[in-house]
Amino acid sequence: MLSETYGIMVYQEQVMQTAQILGGYSLGGADMLRRAMGKKDADEMAQHRQIFRDGAAKNDINEAKADEVFDLMEKFAGYGFNKSHAAAYSLLAYHTAWLKVHYTAEFFCANMTVEMDDTDKLKVLFEDALKMGLTFEPPDVNRGVSRFEPISDKMIRYGLSAIKGTGQQAIEAIVAAREGRGVGPSGDVVGPFKSLFDFCVRVDRSRINKRTVEALIKAGAFDNIQLNRASLLASVDRAFEFGAAAVANANQGGLFDMGGEDDHGSSTQEPDLVDAMPWGVKERLTYEKTAVGFYLSGHLFDEVVLEVRRFAKRQIEDLIDTREPQLLAGIITDFRVINGQRGKLALFKLDDKSGVIEARADEALINAHRNLLKDDELVIVMGKQQPDRFSGGMQLTVTQIWDLDQARCRFGKFLRVAVSSELGGKAPDVARMIKEYPARREMTEQGELVRGLGVRLAVSCQGETGAASAELQLADSAKFFPSNEALAGWRVQAEHGKAAIVYE
Repeated sequence: MLSETYGIMVYQEQVMQTAQILGGYSLGGADMLRRAMGKKDADEMAQHRQIFRDGAAKNDINEAKADEVFDLMEKFAGYGFNKSHAAAYSLLAYHTAWLKVHYTAEFFCANMTVEMDDTDKLKVLFEDALKMGLTFEPPDVNRGVSRFEPISDKMIRYGLSAIKGTGQQAIEAIVAAREGRGVGPSGDVVGPFKSLFDFCVRVDRSRINKRTVEALIKAGAFDNIQLNRASLLASVDRAFEFGAAAVANANQGGLFDMGGEDDHGSSTQEPDLVDAMPWGVKERLTYEKTAVGFYLSGHLFDEVVLEVRRFAKRQIEDLIDTREPQLLAGIITDFRVINGQRGKLALFKLDDKSGVIEARADEALINAHRNLLKDDELVIVMGKQQPDRFSGGMQLTVTQIWDLDQARCRFGKFLRVAVSSELGGKAPDVARMIKEYPARREMTEQGELVRGLGVRLAVSCQGETGAASAELQLADSAKFFPSNEALAGWRVQAEHGKAAIVYE
């Protein structure tokens, strides 16, 4: 009965054969047993167990052996297939795998277009495509269309309809304007948009709204026109007003067209974009995530990875199977708080770009780190990996949490600041730095805790007979709190900007 599957029950037909041959069931009765196993009705299964025992006894199989076989049949019900389904799925899997290998770009374009409304599935496909060696051309209002498109065997153009807040109708209007099928005063203009204002004049504004344009900006779809996304976003209202004015002027032009074409040139002069400070990496990626559903042009962890890997060296994909605590760093995603058996419980994912792991933190940690435990925040954690009985995967039980500033205090040895003793060289203003960024003092159950980092001045000089160097260890009273602002202040005063934390 199990010879073709090496002694393991795989197909539903094998359960029916076993019931028929060993348990004396008719074929109809065996099918009833198969259905009962699928429903997992305890009372009905108890009845079938006795029927199977009685039938097996007639074949000289004792009760213990009959129960052993019946238990195997019950276990099978959790994963079994009928043979025709198994064959169909196997063939489909083979065809799909062949397409994925030989037409990789087309395979992912098709799948990502189908799933463009489900950002969770889209993210899985995006990351899988990267592992397969594909690259993505970012969203672009001057090149993109609604669907994902293969540009080459190794590159995919991002589908604009996959950006939240857009939709196929809006993207079709953008493509139509680009191809000279617009409805505005410049409806027959063909070619790429030259500015945000040009975009708002040429695209049918009955099919797009400000929310759509804002989503496109956040996703980076205007980057080839203007890299300052903050300035573009701040200028959306101005651009829509300009577009409306251009349409109104075009409609009234017939009354005044006795003059030359340039008589009303002042009304078509584009205004300047609103002046705005460009977003930093974190702000840019956070906005991008709201529009796309995940980080497309980078990862929040990229900004800190070089420093963090100097003390939290283990990547999530390299977690080892041990009961010992492990030090990890990553970005929090999907954060939520639930009521557990022993109080509130924080559940979240920790993502360091190499991999993602489910994590949990108890109520004490939630209360101690309210400002830190939220989506898109970098955390450094100590925790134990253990099986998750609900998902079947692994979960990290967090026991300690630090932000980057606190981790610098906890794992850093000291700050080394380069100082030159050459004529005209200037020593850092240590007193001012300590005053502006003093070590932080916290009261704990073990007493007062000082969070700060010591400073060493690395002095070098060049004389007629050669070079000399020395390190001066400043007193504990010169400890400072190593925030990003404090480190920037030290670098400004250091020789050639050389001020860095020593971790080992």
